[in-house]
Amino acid sequence: MPTPLREPTFLILTALAPEPLHGYAVVAKVADLSDGRITLRPGTLYGALDRLGDDGLVAVEREEVVEGRLRRYYQLTDKGTEVLYAETERMRRNVDAATRQMRARDQQASSAAHPTAGRAGKSAARPIGGLA
Repeated sequence: MPTPLREPTFLILTALAPEPLHGYAVVAKVADLSDGRITLRPGTLYGALDRLGDDGLVAVEREEVVEGRLRRYYQLTDKGTEVLYAETERMRRNVDAATRQMRARDQQASSAAHPTAGRAGKSAARPIGGLA
């Protein structure tokens, strides 16, 4: 699966990283991980899980019947783990680059606001009124 991953896909893989989960638990975990920004509908979730299964990133770990309904537990595969690590590293590099750029911007803004900054030591050493 090529990167970058779409955010819902990234969060589904992230939700499954620590342990196998059934569909409703994946929905709840994704909502928690995204601070409520992403709410997966069942059709969206199961379509994504089917696609991720076809790509070899997730697999059904087990099935059980709960209150007369089949509950499937999905787990991250080794390939899914590799993709999640790679995507996390790609995102980390992007965050690092953005952080460097924002720091450079802040330094430029600070220098523009205080043009004598950095020369305080020289001007402070000069005697008042030019007398030595």
